[in-house]
Amino acid sequence: MAELPETPYQRWRHALKPDSWSKLIVPTYLGQGLGAAHLGRLDLVPAFAGFVFTWLALTFIVLMNDVADREVDAIKRKRFPNGCSPKTIPDGILPASRLLMVGLSAGAGAVGFAYFAEGWLNRPGLGLAAVLSLGLFVAYSLPPLKLNYRGGGELLEMLGVGLALPWLNAYMQGGLGAESLLWLPRAWPVLIGAMALALASAIASGLSDEVSDRKGGKTTFTTKLGNPTARRLTEMLVAVGAAAWLLAGLLAEHVPLMVVVLPIVILGFRLRQMVRQSTSAVTNAFGEQAVYKAHLHRGVWRATEVLAFSLLLHRIFLG
Repeated sequence: MAELPETPYQRWRHALKPDSWSKLIVPTYLGQGLGAAHLGRLDLVPAFAGFVFTWLALTFIVLMNDVADREVDAIKRKRFPNGCSPKTIPDGILPASRLLMVGLSAGAGAVGFAYFAEGWLNRPGLGLAAVLSLGLFVAYSLPPLKLNYRGGGELLEMLGVGLALPWLNAYMQGGLGAESLLWLPRAWPVLIGAMALALASAIASGLSDEVSDRKGGKTTFTTKLGNPTARRLTEMLVAVGAAAWLLAGLLAEHVPLMVVVLPIVILGFRLRQMVRQSTSAVTNAFGEQAVYKAHLHRGVWRATEVLAFSLLLHRIFLG
């Protein structure tokens, strides 16, 4: 069994799971890149505001997810004591009451900051957009909807990570003078591919929790479709994401083809690695699943980062 963290710093670091932050930080990069490409420049103040909001939202999501999943986490730890990492609440690393207090404070802080930034940055409706974005997570994990248990959690993650968060950051960076929340960045078609990739990541996340989720009554793509089908669907969605970016480069006026080529190559390379690893990433093969998901995440995150910076650089230097 893995050694449990002891000091307060170690306990909170474990609870906040910094190794998973890229799932939200990378969409923030994409959104800021889209907004900057829209304006033709990168403003540091909206960029700072976007990352402050994302960090507060991330803290809310990570801690509240532990609170919502504590029963399923306890089942997994009991069934696989040596097969998964320590869980914050079941292993007594931090009490649920403390996670709840800090998590709710971070969520309130994210919404409050967005309403402040609405006037500070002159972005009409930014506070409401923040409420709606965090509302996706509330519907995902918390009562009364708790859709991550009833089915549909992966689709909500697709909307939140692939669309809402990058759009909100794009609006912060590039929405100066916008009249409503119907504003879209010039290169918005790349968000279609981003949603496909976010859904792939969401489905793959359920692979390592298949048995405990099923035993705990949690409905996910993996518990409904089974491990092999979930893996095939994950791989198909990575291909769909790459194809969506290619079509955006070929058809969308403000998405140059040269900008999407390298991100597509990165996705293709990692997809090939995923397919090679796929047959060994079977149910309860936690080590093999970790390698499979590492290829997925490295592909999605690196490709998205390259896309964000390429859009900005192309706009600045080539118009």
